[in-house]
Amino acid sequence: MPYINIKITDENVTTEQKQALIQGTTQLMVDVLNKDPATTFVVIDEVNLDNWGIGYEQVTQLRKKKAGNN
Repeated sequence: MPYINIKITDENVTTEQKQALIQGTTQLMVDVLNKDPATTFVVIDEVNLDNWGIGYEQVTQLRKKKAGNN
């Protein structure tokens, strides 16, 4: 019974995009591990940009810096 946890930044991901992630990861488990899709669970966690860090900084700050360089 696979459990897949996808963590993404909270940036207006659409319902259709989330459905594509669920379908794609489920199909990957079917193709690679021959798992039953009926018992494959996919959870998507959307993380606020202030709660996601890369290097020493929050993604919020990294995005502000990037926007300032354009």
